[in-house]
Amino acid sequence: MPRPSAPSSDDLLVFLAVARTGRYTAAAAALGVNHTTIARRVEALESALGGRLLTRGTSGWVLTARGEQALTVAEGVEKAMRGLDSESAALGGVVRLSATDGFSGFIAAPAIVALRGQHPGVSLEMVAATRRAAQQRVGVDLEVVVGKPHVHRAEATHLADYALGLYASPAYLAAHGAPRSLSDLAGRSLVYFIESMLQVDALDEARRAVPGMVDAVSSTNVYVHIDATRAGAGIGLLPVFLAGPHSDLVRVLPDEVEVRLPYWLVTHPEALRQPVVLAYISAMRGRIEQVREDLLGRF
Repeated sequence: MPRPSAPSSDDLLVFLAVARTGRYTAAAAALGVNHTTIARRVEALESALGGRLLTRGTSGWVLTARGEQALTVAEGVEKAMRGLDSESAALGGVVRLSATDGFSGFIAAPAIVALRGQHPGVSLEMVAATRRAAQQRVGVDLEVVVGKPHVHRAEATHLADYALGLYASPAYLAAHGAPRSLSDLAGRSLVYFIESMLQVDALDEARRAVPGMVDAVSSTNVYVHIDATRAGAGIGLLPVFLAGPHSDLVRVLPDEVEVRLPYWLVTHPEALRQPVVLAYISAMRGRIEQVREDLLGRF
């Protein structure tokens, strides 16, 4: 591909938006322009730099080797422009997070509230999902998953552990009796994840702690587990930090059943070069330190 001119700083900033979001449409929305303008700017930059910067991945645009080099230059341009801004000390921008339902509500949401208290220009987009870490992290800056992930070209960091325990409503226990041992769980109604749809090995293995139980209500959403258990649908295998505060839930066999699972944070190099992302990671860690004992049920 010919290289007729030096790259435009504007084109580099447009490319930076595409690299961070993984989509032309998302970059267009962030920059307040249309999709055609984004495509034209990226094409112009590729022409100036003499090669493809982006290639289609399974979930959006991903960087080529030349694109990785261009990204570093684009981030330098962004940093230089922030230095010219009299309000450059104030952070701004969107952090995109994929995390489990429980983590999203208990950790991620309070963390963004704390960060926005100092930097109102920061916002958070959360995709609540219980899944393995993606090999191509398109459209998100950060992922929080359950269990140690196996990823390439990304950094995985252990955040904290949390505990699962068995809970039931007083009405359920009055109607069916409280189990006194693990053997009493055989044939009992279980409230938990949909086994056939569960992608997370650590959550799947947690079932081994409750042998012989029969699925009664299954859902991909942990908050459904909580409400179904409170309604008397069965005995729920629930995160203790979500179930413990409910006065209408009773812990069942606490000495026999407690499963500890780890939360891991997955970040890719591009995200770690964004000050707003680093600030949000710090806010998440601050929130975790506040509630670390709660995650293990030590209220």
